[in-house]
Amino acid sequence: MTAIQTDALPQTTTRLYSLDALRGFDMFWIMGGDALFHALSDAAPHSVVLKTIADQLEHPAWNGFHLYDLIFPLFLFLAGVSTPFSVGRELEKGKTRSQLLLRVAKRALILIVFGIIVNNGLVLKPIAEYRFPSVLGRIGVAYFFANVIYLYAKETAQIVWFWVFIIGYWILLKFTSAPGFHAGDLSPQGNFASFMDRTMLPGRLYVPFPDGKPNMHDPEGLFSTIPAISTGLLGILTGSLLKKPTFTQDRKVGIMYLVGIVFIGLALLWNLDFPINKNLWSSSFVLLVGGVSLILLSTFYYVIDVLGYKKWAFFFKVIGMNSILIYMSGHFIDWEYTTKGFFQWLIQWIGGPWGLFVGVACYLLIKWLFLDFLYRKKVFLRV
Repeated sequence: MTAIQTDALPQTTTRLYSLDALRGFDMFWIMGGDALFHALSDAAPHSVVLKTIADQLEHPAWNGFHLYDLIFPLFLFLAGVSTPFSVGRELEKGKTRSQLLLRVAKRALILIVFGIIVNNGLVLKPIAEYRFPSVLGRIGVAYFFANVIYLYAKETAQIVWFWVFIIGYWILLKFTSAPGFHAGDLSPQGNFASFMDRTMLPGRLYVPFPDGKPNMHDPEGLFSTIPAISTGLLGILTGSLLKKPTFTQDRKVGIMYLVGIVFIGLALLWNLDFPINKNLWSSSFVLLVGGVSLILLSTFYYVIDVLGYKKWAFFFKVIGMNSILIYMSGHFIDWEYTTKGFFQWLIQWIGGPWGLFVGVACYLLIKWLFLDFLYRKKVFLRV
């Protein structure tokens, strides 16, 4: 069920402060953190460090990996981590798998609908002009199938399914292609996943053909959601690890960190045959972002939940507690108008590229204060 809840979230020992903080850290970059560093780089054009950071906050055109590519899969991974603490807790309380399956299906459907709204707004237009694939839609679909596996398969089988999806996807794309292209073609026009999306999906895709015709490729396409299920499953397996009462906290941190390092190494090897590619959500990409996600979570978990250093992470927790709301808000709230209403005088007074940097910082501040107000009032958008 989707609702604005005004009741306090239950503060139990199973709720991880680090999980909310890392989710907020992830969302910080797309609510304005990326623009902040781009503006800072423009204000200090001779800084090699700032230029390097700004470059990392852009997606590569096709193959390759920048840190900005981590934002989407990290969010999906964290959605998986929360499953044993939410769905798993309901199982422990006596809810049936059928009841929880219905709840998971409703959540997935709501996310898909939200994604369509984010893409197209609340506007009536011909079906051919709608874009149906979306970030939230992929999260919804991958979350659903990962949770079905969690509900009906044991942990060992979940690990098997993780590898089945990414190995099967690799084999499929290696030995197939779009008509007229050689087997294993991984170009935007020639890969099998994009061809299937062009064939199966109604409406338009995100990337048109070079000649202007629509529907060449979509980075959130339906077919490339198959390996994204493994990203959600990795999160679920990590959440199950964090819930194990027989493992010490230090052991949990060590396992996450070690598996993260191994996954990054495997990804770099697999990259030689199946390039790291966010657009295709390639199997090597799944391992790379999974490894980085594990290392990030192990670090946040160790510093916040093990050592107890929480105050520094409050800024990010406020964002993480209303992540879907702030993601969708830009389509319903004119944040730029609000920022100018309060701070246009300051931006004009400073002027130049530093004025633009201050403007972006104020833009971020306005958003965070809005989220902080909701947090203190205990108002959360729950899906």
